[in-house]
Amino acid sequence: MPNSPSEPARSPSGEGRRVVMSRRGPMLVEGPVEVELEDGSVVSSDRFQVALCTCRRSRRYPWCDTSHRDRG
Repeated sequence: MPNSPSEPARSPSGEGRRVVMSRRGPMLVEGPVEVELEDGSVVSSDRFQVALCTCRRSRRYPWCDTSHRDRG
């Protein structure tokens, strides 16, 4: 395992990034961030925090649009 849970992940610039995982929601990542997709393309955001879709229901994938919420 590259980093233990007590070690913060380091970006290439040496700064740590916080990632917040949620069982029923998106993955929150401190920005700015670049995301490499399965096809090799890269999307980026300069926001201070981004929500990444983990359910693949988002129409704006990889960004979360709250499609994971139960509609009822």
